[in-house]
Amino acid sequence: MVLSEKEETGCCPRFNPKPWDGKTLTWENKKFIKGSVFCLFYMPLNFGSVITSLMKKMETVGAECQDSLYLSDHTSPFNMDIYLAADKEVPNCQNTVLSGKFLSKVYEGPFQKTGEWCKDFSEYSKKKGIKPGKLYMWYTTCPKCAKAYGKNYVAIFAKV
Repeated sequence: MVLSEKEETGCCPRFNPKPWDGKTLTWENKKFIKGSVFCLFYMPLNFGSVITSLMKKMETVGAECQDSLYLSDHTSPFNMDIYLAADKEVPNCQNTVLSGKFLSKVYEGPFQKTGEWCKDFSEYSKKKGIKPGKLYMWYTTCPKCAKAYGKNYVAIFAKV
C-alpha cells in the first residue's frame, strides 16, 4: 500500500528531491560520523543495523542527523563506508568532516539502476564542464519506506 503524500512511515522521512537535484553544494568542515557496512559484491548486508547503531550513539549524546543525510562510499565489492551527517561530534564514533564543493543529482527507481545512474551522472557532469571526483551515494529511504512512499530516490554526490 502506498501512503498519501502527507503520511509518514515513522522510519525514514519522506524525501524532497528539489533541494538536492542538480545542485552544487559547498561544505566547510561538515561533520559526519563514519561506520562500515559489509557487502557481498556491492550488495550491503548489514546496512540497517549499522545505521541503527550509529543513530543510537547520536541519540545518546543528543546529536541529530542533519537532513537524514547518509552518504555511502563503496570502497570495494565487500565494504561500504557510511557517513551520517551530524550536528556535533559524537563520542565513541569515528568523527570526520567533508569540505569542498559537491555536485548532486537525484535519481528515482530500483537500486539495480545504480550503474546506469552513475554513467548518467558522469555525462551530466561532463555537460556542466565538471570533472567529478570521489562519488558518494545517498540511499534516501530503506526499501520498505520506498515501497510505502511509492518512490525510491537515490542522490549521487561528487566532489568537484
